[in-house]
Amino acid sequence: MKKILSVFGACCVLCLMSATLWAAPWKIAHIRPADSVIERDLRQLADELRTATDGRIDIRIFGANQLGDYTVVQEKIAMGSVEMGCMSVSTLVDKRFLSYILPYVAANYEMARKNYATGTPYAVYCDKIFEDMGIKVLANYPVYFGGIGLVKAPPAPTDPLARQNMKVRVPTTKVHEALAEGLGYQATPLPLSEFFTAAQTGMVAGIFGAGAESYYASFRDVLKFYIAANTHFENWPLTINKELYDSLSEADRKILDEKCAAFEARRWKEAEAEQAAYERKLEEAGWTVVRLTPEQQKAFAAQGRKAAWPELERALGRKAYEEVISTFVLE
Repeated sequence: MKKILSVFGACCVLCLMSATLWAAPWKIAHIRPADSVIERDLRQLADELRTATDGRIDIRIFGANQLGDYTVVQEKIAMGSVEMGCMSVSTLVDKRFLSYILPYVAANYEMARKNYATGTPYAVYCDKIFEDMGIKVLANYPVYFGGIGLVKAPPAPTDPLARQNMKVRVPTTKVHEALAEGLGYQATPLPLSEFFTAAQTGMVAGIFGAGAESYYASFRDVLKFYIAANTHFENWPLTINKELYDSLSEADRKILDEKCAAFEARRWKEAEAEQAAYERKLEEAGWTVVRLTPEQQKAFAAQGRKAAWPELERALGRKAYEEVISTFVLE
């Protein structure tokens, strides 16, 4: 009898522990400041989920890399110590994720949606890679097309074949180093966190790797010239620890899926207009903004692919490269 009671007691403890874990708020991480657009959108999502599940899904938002940078947080989500995230994708575990911000995959938002929205061939391909890491992709969050931020006007801002004779910060990948060099700049690979100081000291005179919203939020006082060159499309997956997702009841999984789908749908409706709004904000802050004509944009895309895509192939090998490229909708 004592043995039965002991087993019963242990089961009760486990149930109480499970209930405690269930009741604990989930953490969701992002990389922007507290007043950013992603913070606003995640707050709306969190409020909707809390209401729809009577508080069973309760999410607390941690922005500005409070839980670590995106490379660290991605690992934490896989392990379950952080439940969710919506941010850039780390390439440390799987180099195929270098394709996430491969230059010049899409020319406009219509093409971006055909490539990066949930359910597209590329999104499904990436979902499987994430799943193998123990991460479930709930939605995709289109951020913006990237551009080139500079401290002053280059010699030929609309000519992708001209030598610009300006050092620029690029993300620490050969793909983006090759892109900047191919467009006439001198590439200096640096973490984004080091750019502000590098620009202030004159180490670099510009930056690749982000877009108008990011430059306005972080660097509007140090840069003054922007080329809306659509260098890459920034897309952030909204992710959750897969074990946690699988542990939910069928009803709560359905609610989570539906609210995350709505979260993505809202963003696709807003992203293009918001990008234009931030380009105008740069102008209001005293920047010169160069918007390329369709012909100029095609020339940038052709040169950008020629310079950068071979580096992706070298990083992945021929087979994996062809697998990735075959998922893109390019026309």
